[in-house]
Amino acid sequence: MIASLRGILLAKSPTEAVLDVHGVGYALSIPLSTFEKLGDLRSEVFLFTHQHVREDALQLFGFATEDERSMFRLLLGVTGIGPKMAQGILSGIPVPELRKYLASGNLPALTSISGIGRKLAERLVLELREKIARTEIGGSTPTGPPDDQARIRHEALMALMSLGFPRPSAERALRAALQEPESATAPLESLIKLALRHAGK
Repeated sequence: MIASLRGILLAKSPTEAVLDVHGVGYALSIPLSTFEKLGDLRSEVFLFTHQHVREDALQLFGFATEDERSMFRLLLGVTGIGPKMAQGILSGIPVPELRKYLASGNLPALTSISGIGRKLAERLVLELREKIARTEIGGSTPTGPPDDQARIRHEALMALMSLGFPRPSAERALRAALQEPESATAPLESLIKLALRHAGK
C-alpha cells in the first residue's frame, strides 16, 4: 500500500494534484484544504496518501497532514460515505472544527457543511462521537463558545451566498478570513467584511 509520496508538483486543481515521483506521474484526489497548502508548480511536495481499491478502479487520495488523512479514514467508516463524499466534507471545513462539532454533537454546525443533511449529520455523530472523544483524551480543548462561533460562521456563509458567491467560493473566502487573528473575536458584520476581502482573490 502507498502510504505517502514525495515528488515534483506537475499540476494542481482544487480537487486533484499530479506528482512526478522519479519519472512516474501520480494523480491524487485531494480536498480543498490540501490544495490551499500546495506550493507552486515544479516545487517539491510531500503528501500523506490513502489508497482506495475498488473492483474497477484504484484511486489515490492525498493529504497535506496526517490529521486530514485520519479524519478521511474515520469518515469512510461511516455508513453510506464513500471517498468522494469524505473528500467533499473535508473541503468544506477544517479538521479541528469538524472534530469539535462531532464530539459535541453540534448538528446545526454539521448541517451547515456542504453535502451534509440532517440525517447524515445524525449518523456522523452516532458513529463517530465516541471515536472522536477517545482521540481527544489528553489533547487540548478548543476555547470559546462553539455554538455562537458556529452560528456566526453559518450566517456569514449564508450572507456571502446571498451576495451571489457560489457556495465553494464563499466557503473558501470564509476559511481564509478565519485564518486572520482578528476573526477570533469578530462580530458577524466584521467577519463578512473580512471574507469579502478574500472573495475576489
